[in-house]
Amino acid sequence: MSRKHPVIAVTGSSGAGTSTVKESFEHMFRREGIKPAVIEGDSFHRYNRADMKKCMKDVGGTFSHFGPEANLFPQLEELFSTYGETGRGRRRFYVHNDEEAARFAHLGVGSGEFTPWEDLAEDTDCLFYEGLHGCVATRDNNVAQHVDLKIGVVPVINLEWIQKIHRDTNQRGYSEEAVMETILRRMHDYVHYVVPQFKLTDINFQRVPIVDTSDPIIARDIPTADESLVVIRFRKPDRFRVDFPFLLQMLKDSWMSRRNTIVVPGGKMGLAMELILTPILRRIMEDRRAVLG
Repeated sequence: MSRKHPVIAVTGSSGAGTSTVKESFEHMFRREGIKPAVIEGDSFHRYNRADMKKCMKDVGGTFSHFGPEANLFPQLEELFSTYGETGRGRRRFYVHNDEEAARFAHLGVGSGEFTPWEDLAEDTDCLFYEGLHGCVATRDNNVAQHVDLKIGVVPVINLEWIQKIHRDTNQRGYSEEAVMETILRRMHDYVHYVVPQFKLTDINFQRVPIVDTSDPIIARDIPTADESLVVIRFRKPDRFRVDFPFLLQMLKDSWMSRRNTIVVPGGKMGLAMELILTPILRRIMEDRRAVLG
């Protein structure tokens, strides 16, 4: 791990809420005057949209975006390692939709495709990753070992299913049966390559609904923030000098459930992230400045 070129990774499955953490970091980066090299996890998928659909049809079984066969784990580990050593590396972007395609029109890249690989800017302060595999560790590749701050974002499983079912049926036009088939196909890779990351993360944010989600298939609405709690677990609170009395004072109606765990109302998740992560980020940058002299 590197003090001179720190690597920060936010990891969680699709719809887990990693984008909320990304937004919190964007606010903090702007306030603290930090220039990050931003890496999107989707850019390290192995296949574009058309090829992925073909592979899923040809391979079948449990083949999914969650597993190593559909991702570039060696290249992701190389990026984290190289950046930590030199502050350099290469990235690309995955174009999710037509709106993003317009942004890359000069490259001739359409929706569902990748932009060409490019060098990172040379004057960044840290690398910031958000996606599925920021803390993945397999027999062949250990991405997690190169990360200085590891953050996990994960809802309880039924809530994750509800969010995916609603998004894919309402926004993408899939049937409930097709979405459930996708969930079941991904389950093997989810258990083996996504879940194990959360035992390695430094801080986990887990959203827990406080309404009945016992049958996610028939749920008519996604539980709102006010219908949720967020369980925040620190693997080693002393390492990050977590000030629990301060957090309990600033986050109304919060409490501690274990010596390393604080529970906050769902609507306070963004505030909790910034209260917790801002001092950690400042210390990382102070260490970097001290090394650079």
